[in-house]
Amino acid sequence: MADQARARKLAKRISQIVAGALEHEVKDPRLSMVTITDTRVTGDLREATVYYTVLGERVDAEPDTAGAAAALASATGVLRSMVGAGTGVRYTPSLTFVPDQVPDTARHMEDLLARTREADAELARLAANATPAGDPDPYKKPREVEDDEAEADGTA
Repeated sequence: MADQARARKLAKRISQIVAGALEHEVKDPRLSMVTITDTRVTGDLREATVYYTVLGERVDAEPDTAGAAAALASATGVLRSMVGAGTGVRYTPSLTFVPDQVPDTARHMEDLLARTREADAELARLAANATPAGDPDPYKKPREVEDDEAEADGTA
């Protein structure tokens, strides 16, 4: 079992090697818009999970995630060989490619925030013309003793 610092260093190095290989070495056009976001290595340094995102060619176009997944699956052997040559560890970790869920989660959070802003604006619009339901000053005040009542009690 390796220590956590070594596993983090190896994961960072694997990310760099795979990203560089996808950019310069692997000539599959389906991988042109793939970005490596993170890599996690198990404690025994035998398996590495590489997280990736696929960016769209245009803003309004959906990215080809299925094509990128198929291209990464076909290039796994070549990438593992490059990782083995680039890291120099005794046992080259097996690579598993997983689509990163962070962009989808961020998009969902942005949608929730937009809906909340709209609801707040609607509430502010309704509150601008609202009047209180009860008395203007609903708090109880101490009873004020008038002069006539004070003379009758003998306190004045």
